[in-house]
Amino acid sequence: MSDKIKSISPLGFPWDTQDPFLFCVYHMDNYPAGNGQLGVKPEELRGRNMGQDFNPQNAWRMYHGRAIPGFPYHPHRGFETITINKQGAVDHSDSLGAAGRFMEGDVQWMTAGKGVQHSEMFPLLHNDKPNTLEIFQIWLNLPKVSKFVEPHFKMLWKEDIPVKEFVNNDGKKAIVDIVAGELAGIKSLDPTPDSWAADPKNGIRVLTVKMEPGSQWSINETAAGVNRSIYFYQGDEIKIDGFKVEETHQIQLHASANVEIKNESETPAYLLVLEGRPIGEPVAQYGPFVMNTQEEIRQAISDYQRTEFGGWPWKEREQVHGSNKGRFALHSDGREEVKG
Repeated sequence: MSDKIKSISPLGFPWDTQDPFLFCVYHMDNYPAGNGQLGVKPEELRGRNMGQDFNPQNAWRMYHGRAIPGFPYHPHRGFETITINKQGAVDHSDSLGAAGRFMEGDVQWMTAGKGVQHSEMFPLLHNDKPNTLEIFQIWLNLPKVSKFVEPHFKMLWKEDIPVKEFVNNDGKKAIVDIVAGELAGIKSLDPTPDSWAADPKNGIRVLTVKMEPGSQWSINETAAGVNRSIYFYQGDEIKIDGFKVEETHQIQLHASANVEIKNESETPAYLLVLEGRPIGEPVAQYGPFVMNTQEEIRQAISDYQRTEFGGWPWKEREQVHGSNKGRFALHSDGREEVKG
């Protein structure tokens, strides 16, 4: 391809990832006005495969929800989830008694570690207008030494996430949200303490980028051996190192090169960047469990059947937090953050 570009390929579902990332999915759902109880009106649900509604031909999906869209409680072990919210609301609840609601611009980072149950529901807060949801969910692996750390989650609130603007001579901007890592001397907020991202030597960088029409941005070189993927998920066309790339394509880049990206189209271009040094260990995965061996997977299943990773302390399977609740995070130690 070139000495800077490894490959260019269409985006599938889920998106292809490179070690240390395990999974990446982009949800864009144009939900209708709500039913007054944070869910979908019954007449809107006719013909849906309730509990397994993933049809990409529809403008929105219920996923595993039956009244409220989302993912009712389910277990995880051995990895982390990073959920980036661009539009809409996400309600978190977990088996440790923690909870939260995060909205446009916020990011939730959760280390599952030795095992946790959680739910991610998408409450329809507006009854008089549509409820658009736009989020990324990214799975970041944990090395063997960290597979059994204590579960932990934290919020990266939009007010605190660093943003860097790159302005060209024509005044056109590329606007970069620095979710993880460092860019142009600006450091992100800290991830969870046991994350692979917590050690700067591992080169984890997670960026979301909006490129205005006519803008350009050069992604700087990083350490050799780091895997680098760029996901061009919305827009018209961009140029990377002079190669034209249409929307809904993934570009894998060599890490040890500066690469110029231009948006010469008349519409904004939106990118997600994932970078990281590979963990380089065997990966054994069975649904929500990610370990190093099949024996460890069998043990994870047995442990979950025996303990349910603490059980489910909440009243509802599709747990949500009320129509009048704002952005907040309630941690398992009782500490509460309120953003309104």
